[in-house]
Amino acid sequence: MDSQDASGQSAAGEPAADRTAGQDPLQLLQALKTLWPSREWLQLREEAWRGFAALDNPCAGLLDMLAGTGGWRVKGPSLEAWLICELHRWLQAQPGLRPPQGDQGLKQLQAQAVRVLAESPASLVEPLVSIFQLQDEDRGPLLVHVHHLRQEGKFKEALMLAMKLKLQPELDVEEMSTPLLLQDKLNLVECYVAGFPNLQKRLLTLMDSWCQPGFDINAIASTAPSRQHPKVACLKLGKLSPRELSRRVLCLQERFGLDAAELCPHAVAQQRLSALRYLCYKHFVEGSMTRENWVDHVQELVGQNRWLQEQLLQLLVTHSDIGTTAQCARDLLLPVELLPPAVAAKLGRLQLEERPAEVPFKDQRDHYYQLPIARGDICFLASWEDLAQHEAQLLRPDQVMGMDLEWRPSFGTGGRPRASLLQVAVEGRVFLLDLLGFSQLPPGGPAVQALCRLLSRLLSDPTITKLGYGMAGDLHSLGASFPGLVHVEKELQGGLDLMPVHKRMQMAKAPGVPRPGGPRGLSLLVQQVLGKPLDKSQQLSNWDRRPLREGQLIYAAADAYCLLEVHRVLCREPGRFHLTADLTESMRPGQSDRSASEVSGPPRQLARQEGRIILTSGLPYHKLQAQVRAGRCLSVDCSLKAQQQAMAVLKHFNVRVTLSDIFSRCQACNCDQYLKVSKDMMQHLLWLDGHQEGPSSTGAETTQSEDARESGLAPEETLGSCAYEPSCRWLEASDLRPSPPATLSNGTRLQLAGVPAGVLRRPGLHHFFCCPGCGKVFWEGSHLGRVARHFREILKEPLTQPAEPPRTEP
Repeated sequence: MDSQDASGQSAAGEPAADRTAGQDPLQLLQALKTLWPSREWLQLREEAWRGFAALDNPCAGLLDMLAGTGGWRVKGPSLEAWLICELHRWLQAQPGLRPPQGDQGLKQLQAQAVRVLAESPASLVEPLVSIFQLQDEDRGPLLVHVHHLRQEGKFKEALMLAMKLKLQPELDVEEMSTPLLLQDKLNLVECYVAGFPNLQKRLLTLMDSWCQPGFDINAIASTAPSRQHPKVACLKLGKLSPRELSRRVLCLQERFGLDAAELCPHAVAQQRLSALRYLCYKHFVEGSMTRENWVDHVQELVGQNRWLQEQLLQLLVTHSDIGTTAQCARDLLLPVELLPPAVAAKLGRLQLEERPAEVPFKDQRDHYYQLPIARGDICFLASWEDLAQHEAQLLRPDQVMGMDLEWRPSFGTGGRPRASLLQVAVEGRVFLLDLLGFSQLPPGGPAVQALCRLLSRLLSDPTITKLGYGMAGDLHSLGASFPGLVHVEKELQGGLDLMPVHKRMQMAKAPGVPRPGGPRGLSLLVQQVLGKPLDKSQQLSNWDRRPLREGQLIYAAADAYCLLEVHRVLCREPGRFHLTADLTESMRPGQSDRSASEVSGPPRQLARQEGRIILTSGLPYHKLQAQVRAGRCLSVDCSLKAQQQAMAVLKHFNVRVTLSDIFSRCQACNCDQYLKVSKDMMQHLLWLDGHQEGPSSTGAETTQSEDARESGLAPEETLGSCAYEPSCRWLEASDLRPSPPATLSNGTRLQLAGVPAGVLRRPGLHHFFCCPGCGKVFWEGSHLGRVARHFREILKEPLTQPAEPPRTEP
């Protein structure tokens, strides 16, 4: 019999249960195989049910049929999988045929069924458990089999089987998860503890213990095999460094909704150490953070944690001299017994002086935008009475106002950013609304209700023009901080986001890459329009401190008031900045210029607005991480080559990439749509824009080598058929505005200057593609083939003859 070998063992590895004379199960299987290609389900079911009834033991017969085949082991439809489900239905219709629990024959079948279950896809778990009554079986044999799989080094199989049978509460989470964590299979372990809060706590406690100072993960990885910790192969310890592990622990903690301070003290300390390194760089190396702001943040991060105090002292000694270290130790109230002798001696001398040495103040007001209103015109609104006093001025119709939001940065130490201050600037005045103070009052109290009512009326009034820079992100944060304002982002009327306006300005004049350390975002816009950038030295200050410092109040007011002055200049001289007279055209947040805001806006706003993850490298990581939730910002190792970086990111997020994904979005603005432009239409547009002498200038006498030089391709790369065909419609004349320059009806100007004349003379090139978001023009090239070859290891479909995708001039 094919289902047994010479020793009488079944394919499941256990002695076959006693069979009595009856129909041969393999004959039934053969009959069903004959019918299977037809997929006549009614006929198949009749044959199967007739065969089940003829078997003396249908459950044993099923195991015999499965023993000689392997189709049930893989996902997807197969005769064996259908047979399992069909027997399950037949037994449900014949409840009296099930053997009673405790029957010796049933126990033998259950032992074999457990082995089958261990290799089955998830879709077959429920029918197999029901057929062999495993849910009512003594859990002992099932647990023994799970432990047996672990001892054989089949850690993933053991964990998957335990999940299928819901054995998690009866197994040690440390034993089950440790080998898989060492193999970098955290996602699988996370699924294992899903729905079991106690196991989630124990998992976090285990992983947090690996984050403690001095812990060496290699000690666990190299431990001699034992019953508790069998030998683990294929170790992947790269993501188990204290810094990386602490980030992953806090991501899990947030997803589980558990208290980080109680369960993950070591992970929190590691994250705070990373924040300390960043703050020391900002203060001592970059010089962009004032001493008082630096002290505020450092004191809050370090607290009374002895280990962090020691780490901070090491950073101070590295970044500064003995005198500066002593001054910092005094300002931060660090224990004297931790100080190096030279620093302690210097601190003693400082304490004997009547007053500490002051850092010389360098007046840089001439270098930055200055608030044009008096200090008395900055009003701090912190109560219901304050709101009532100024409500009429805030809600005055037909006015223009600038709006901005501030919150305390967390520097990646966890927690959702909470709005702390809302700035509202009107002509000649700035109102600072103390959102932190209001948020600490009863949510249903009169003060909070008055605030929500006022802001809802203001934001939904179409007669009041609300200016912002990255408004969608600020409105989202406002709604997250106050439930009564959760819908203001959708209810906004009269809003004008200057971020996409700024992007359009930059695209029109084709600027170079901003210099490192130079102004960016709103500060750059203010510099380009008003002549001087914003002073951002208070941007990362502690906006939750009360009272706010004078410098914070001035900074907050300037951040909002500058929007009024920028808007006034842009409206007065739009042509100077390559804009149309109507700035609101296609510029409202969430409408047609979405792609522009994606490119130019602060990453944290877009990430928070659309649930995206920020990828960055180098020191900006901490600044970005400070403003988004834990796990929403990934630091990419810039020491790796570009190809290695991309592969590391794809592997980290377990992203499946196919050839159709490559260039599915615009390389310039990330828009996911294209318009197809015929060669004749492109030639006509280039002529109208003055980029060619005329339609007749594309003579056929130009040689292939000339084509190659003008298009930037090697001669052999100019050949090839058009193989890149994204799903998009043709550009029609009705999609364009009637007069040059070539501009789409949504206001996007086509970037025709980047299209060389030689491209039009390339043989085999019949059309172009343009992005409706930013106007970038693409055409057929060899870039896709190169990219596909570079990422051969991760592409989820075989590479055939390299297709030629759109390319654009470098």
